[in-house]
Amino acid sequence: MRINLPTWLTLFRVALLPVMVVAFYLPFRGHNIVAAVVFLLAAVTDWLDGYLARRLNMTSAFGAFLDPVADKLMVAITLFLLVESHHRVVESHYGAAVPNHDWFGVVMAVTAAIIVGREISISALREWMAEIGMRAAVKVAFIGKLKTVMQMVALTVLIVQHDAETLRLYHVGEFLLVAAGVLTIWSGLYYVRAAWPALSGDLSRPPSSGDDS
Repeated sequence: MRINLPTWLTLFRVALLPVMVVAFYLPFRGHNIVAAVVFLLAAVTDWLDGYLARRLNMTSAFGAFLDPVADKLMVAITLFLLVESHHRVVESHYGAAVPNHDWFGVVMAVTAAIIVGREISISALREWMAEIGMRAAVKVAFIGKLKTVMQMVALTVLIVQHDAETLRLYHVGEFLLVAAGVLTIWSGLYYVRAAWPALSGDLSRPPSSGDDS
């Protein structure tokens, strides 16, 4: 199998993820900036590999499979890092004054669960729609692109600010992540609505040669 340039960029994005995780946790000065830069570089390759694939007509089955997997890994891993470190971030600023019930942490965890759950669900929906020959009905829409941009901005702010001297911008990042969560639900409902005629229809049809017996 010959790997083309867009697919190499996708593989590079996957390889950047452990680098981001290491930079996120290592206690050197400016590690949060390094982690954010790595995350942004991965986000840029997400746009670039798709652009090159379309512009240069360099599409491949492997690249089409790997690209959405890399995207979801990037978002999920970053969310796991931020949720895991949230209480420690708040405690380092407030010390003993940190409340027993950190509602910001609860909201962040719920938002992260919504985002990851939506990604898994819509991926499964697209796979099923492709199997019945209706993948075009759930193609990427503007609301999905807007959701992605909001996620990238929110996650970048949170990565940078999780080790900052004040939590002012960190809370801004939390607000942006919640906004991204709302867009995530909205876009998910959009795709379900687009697929609803197929989801609610009668799937009793003669099995094709590719169906399992």
